[in-house]
Amino acid sequence: MKQGIHPDYREVLFHDVSNDFKFITRSTIGTREKAEFEGKEYPLVKIEVSSESHPFYTGKHKIVDTAGRVEKFRQKFGTVGSKTAVAAE
Repeated sequence: MKQGIHPDYREVLFHDVSNDFKFITRSTIGTREKAEFEGKEYPLVKIEVSSESHPFYTGKHKIVDTAGRVEKFRQKFGTVGSKTAVAAE
């Protein structure tokens, strides 16, 4: 393998914020945050859904808070570039 052309492949801490589940795996993802887990510091990636919270793996239906994303987008950008009328109007 050539040196210096590959991304840094290291252990990363993934934190499922919906149920406070944490796990370590190896990844090349870039992060700015760090967190301590089991006495060692790792780069931190926060995620909303993992195998511990996904309905397919848990067998339970869980509501993920995604409401308001469309409204937030419409408040930010309005109808600029929209070919259809805004549904709320």
